[in-house]
Amino acid sequence: MFDMATEQHPISLPPYPQMIMAAIEASNNNANGCNKTAIAKHIESTQSILPPSHSTLLNYHLNQMKQSGQIVMVKNNYMKPDPHAPPKRGRGRPLKPKPKPQGDSSHVAIPAPSVSPPRTRGRPPKVNDSSSEAKSKVSPNVSGRPRGRPPKKAKTESEKVKEATSQPSNGERRGRGSPLKVKPVVMVPVA
Repeated sequence: MFDMATEQHPISLPPYPQMIMAAIEASNNNANGCNKTAIAKHIESTQSILPPSHSTLLNYHLNQMKQSGQIVMVKNNYMKPDPHAPPKRGRGRPLKPKPKPQGDSSHVAIPAPSVSPPRTRGRPPKVNDSSSEAKSKVSPNVSGRPRGRPPKKAKTESEKVKEATSQPSNGERRGRGSPLKVKPVVMVPVA
């Protein structure tokens, strides 16, 4: 029923990362590494049977190895990473280190976030609390004086009499500000 020629056997290839590393090591004499076409040519020369999606698989595994740090790409060439070089940091701001949980328990209780009602617009209303009023009256400021403008003093009888005598007799009240400057009248003799 089944013909051996029509039945396809799975191709036994070494893993792609292993073939890629072998290609990079083979071109180790080049200090700049080797590019994607050189890796593909080396794999094609060593392996007789390759899958039809070889170029797609090669691209996928090269990107995976580059992201994991197994190989480094410099000027469009792939090479082994320098073991003495500092690890390459990703883009952006690094994450804050998470605090390690205290104790031996593997389950750490995470507190639920407190849900507060949404804030209203504008300034919050003043809370009328008798204890806070008593505290504010008891505790004076640093200078010992109360805040704000002091209240007007009640006038004594002598001040009221002085004020009544200083007002003009015609009943007109003086306006605010300094009084107008009166120009002296100069008499010119007529000749």
